[in-house]
Amino acid sequence: MTVAAFRSLHHDRAPGDPLVLPGPWDAASARVFADAGFPALATPSAGVAAALGYEDGETPADEMFAAVGRIVRAVPDTVPVSVDVEDGYGLPPKELVARILDTGAVGCNLEDSDSVTKALKDPQRHADWLAEVRAEAGNDGLFINARIDSFLRGVSDPAEAIGRARLYVSAGADCVYPFAVPPPQLPLLRTEIDAPINVAPLPGSPSIPELSRLGASRITFGPGLHQQAMAAVRKIAESLIG
Repeated sequence: MTVAAFRSLHHDRAPGDPLVLPGPWDAASARVFADAGFPALATPSAGVAAALGYEDGETPADEMFAAVGRIVRAVPDTVPVSVDVEDGYGLPPKELVARILDTGAVGCNLEDSDSVTKALKDPQRHADWLAEVRAEAGNDGLFINARIDSFLRGVSDPAEAIGRARLYVSAGADCVYPFAVPPPQLPLLRTEIDAPINVAPLPGSPSIPELSRLGASRITFGPGLHQQAMAAVRKIAESLIG
């Protein structure tokens, strides 16, 4: 599937019918989700890290790209894969884009938290960097999902997330991802942001259809699906040892 076709999946969604993208953490889980009929997949950096034996944010770039490549190769070409590459691993935009495209992925998540300090990046500088990524990828080379970490970092004022979203969309982002946004604030973000909005359901969140009715265009799950799978494995282990 082309980037344009993947991009089209995000638009003209009916309320209550968001684009749901499961997050495979390895080739086997990717095959399961693809065989189930999902139209596309979106890897979670934390889930892939856990599968590789790392803490979230500590996976070496080479290992992350290699893991993503295995995931992409495990599913049909008709099932596009977007990859979470955190804040780009400090790579220059040209190298970052090349390495993403080498995996076969059609899209990426790029977050505005510093991977080392965990602090929010300056929004204008981050927007300028996203514009460089867009320029390297071209308009049809890569779908860019810009993760906004203001809520995650304790900035509760939605104006901060809205301002960042507008900058990132102007810089060429196709979608914005206000991570940990309180669901009651989604209608305001939907009104103020002219782009699809990615939401990850957190414990206690409304249902997926309700998140869509509130303003989510796209649903991803972060490490949640991997954690559920590991909980099931733990139960199996306990039953065997018991």
